Amino acid sequence: MAKFEIKDKFYLNDEPFKIISGVFHYFRTVPEYWKDRLLKLKALGCNTVETYIPWNLVQPGRDVFCFEGFCDIEKFIETATEIGLYIIIRPSPYICAEWEFGGLPAWLLKDRGMRLRVSYKPFMDAVEDYYQVLLPKLAKYQITKGGNIILMQVENEYGYYANDKEYLTAMRDIMRKYGIEVPLITSDGPYHDSYRGGSIEGVLPSGNFGSKTKERFDVLKHYTGDGPLMCAEFWVGWFDHWGNGGHIKGNLAKSAEDLKTMLEMGNVNIYMFEGGTNFGFMNGSNYYDELTPDVTSYDYDGLLTEDGRITEKYRVYKEIIGRYNAVSEEILPKIKRAGYGKIRCSEKVSLFSALDDISTKTHLPYTVNMEELDQSYGYILYRSRLHSEAGIERIRLWETFDRANIFVDEKPLLTLYDHELEKEHEIPIEKYLSVSAPAKELANKIMEENGATLEAVDENLGDPGLCTGSFDGFNERFDVLVENMGRVNFGPRMETQRKGIGRCVQINGHIHNDWDIYPLPLDNIDKLDFDKDYIEGTPSFYKFKFDVSEKGDTFLDLEGWGKGVAFINGFNLGRFWEIGPQKRLYIPAPLLKDGENELVIFETEGKVTDFIELKDEPDIG
Repeated sequence: MAKFEIKDKFYLNDEPFKIISGVFHYFRTVPEYWKDRLLKLKALGCNTVETYIPWNLVQPGRDVFCFEGFCDIEKFIETATEIGLYIIIRPSPYICAEWEFGGLPAWLLKDRGMRLRVSYKPFMDAVEDYYQVLLPKLAKYQITKGGNIILMQVENEYGYYANDKEYLTAMRDIMRKYGIEVPLITSDGPYHDSYRGGSIEGVLPSGNFGSKTKERFDVLKHYTGDGPLMCAEFWVGWFDHWGNGGHIKGNLAKSAEDLKTMLEMGNVNIYMFEGGTNFGFMNGSNYYDELTPDVTSYDYDGLLTEDGRITEKYRVYKEIIGRYNAVSEEILPKIKRAGYGKIRCSEKVSLFSALDDISTKTHLPYTVNMEELDQSYGYILYRSRLHSEAGIERIRLWETFDRANIFVDEKPLLTLYDHELEKEHEIPIEKYLSVSAPAKELANKIMEENGATLEAVDENLGDPGLCTGSFDGFNERFDVLVENMGRVNFGPRMETQRKGIGRCVQINGHIHNDWDIYPLPLDNIDKLDFDKDYIEGTPSFYKFKFDVSEKGDTFLDLEGWGKGVAFINGFNLGRFWEIGPQKRLYIPAPLLKDGENELVIFETEGKVTDFIELKDEPDIG
């Protein structure tokens, strides 16, 4: 039986083996293209492919598992094996990867006391429930069982996060318990503190970095002893976040030199070979001084583009890798791109009209996070009426994440994002009168009967003593639409990533009660009734239809649109936002149908045009 061992070097069947690997996240590329990408990896000269496994996709509910479509890890392993690639699997519950919540399932946060990635029993119980289903599926593909898996990872960049050795030991032991026999690794940032916190006995440490290879490997040597040196993530580019000013690119000349040094001194795993796409609501976020949600494209300035095209970086790396391993000069197939032109909107409906078709409301006296309603992703809408208040003079949303659009009688009043959600906001009387018909009527009455100024109305609006008759409040409806922009995937803030309105809505200094709450994961847009009312300037759905006779990868251009998410034939393509840098969404050809296709755009800002356009080139800034 074949074997893979860690000694002074890596050994495959007693022969020295230099790992030359590329990272390909199968869950960021449509399954129909897995073989294409892996063939290009093999042709580069790589002998190994590495991937994470995202827990949140595999186990979307506590008692629900998915191993189909984008989640078919066995099909991916079998495809890589067929092509002749060895495989490194990183199934760590936490993957980072600029992925929503670092791959952790959001249902963990229903436990208000949840502690992540430490020896907290409810977390460890959840991990074991996951692993006892997942790991036996992987174990049969290990090299010791006749398969191609040669290494697996215990935890990911743990030394950046914490230093609970009891937790790391338990993670290692759970993997062994469920049949993992191949050598294990950890990977950490190339610093002494990280290695001391993230290393564990019997597991080979490796490093994650994108520059200064010799210096980084010299640090790593302190922890590998006489063992091999490996960069488990050789960062060849970087990721983009909304509003960062332009697509980030790496320095090719410098990274090529680092690759040469890396192969001279040890082993490499190129991050990313192909980045792929954060389809749906799967983008992660970072948070240092402010929230920085990642864009839908995970191009990463990889060796292949988001849609799998070979780059100059690929050609430069291929020449370097060719000095160590055989490369292929075979002409690889090229994926076709296509532009389908401008398409006019055919139908539209307001979210406010469609709520009962795509959501089931929960009535509570108080607000709750989406996780408490067993919702993980998307939007959530909170609806109430003013009953003791005479208008909204001040408003604050307590413990609210990440972005909120506030409406009064279906007219936009205020949009708040990130730090703006931490403060109380005064609503100028002119602004409130512009959205509130009852307030405007009462203000006119007060001024007519009392000769009051607008300033006096602002100070005393609703005081029944200022006009004839009693006043019991406006009974105006108001809505708060909150968007989960992608949970933070790195650092201590991960434990605070409950979305929606977690504490309360405070109006004019007091907590407002009595709420209808509508979860909006937008996983059922086929239920939309476009015969219902469209209300201009409100969050709405827009339908576009177009015919396809020859399928090709295409790119959805949303010039003139504000912010939202797009669906092709019911599949969630991901978010768009006018602030960029990404300007077009990638639509892989396998998501298209022969004949009629349907695009649905959900837009929240009221910034729309009559057209969208499908182009044959990307534009990621």
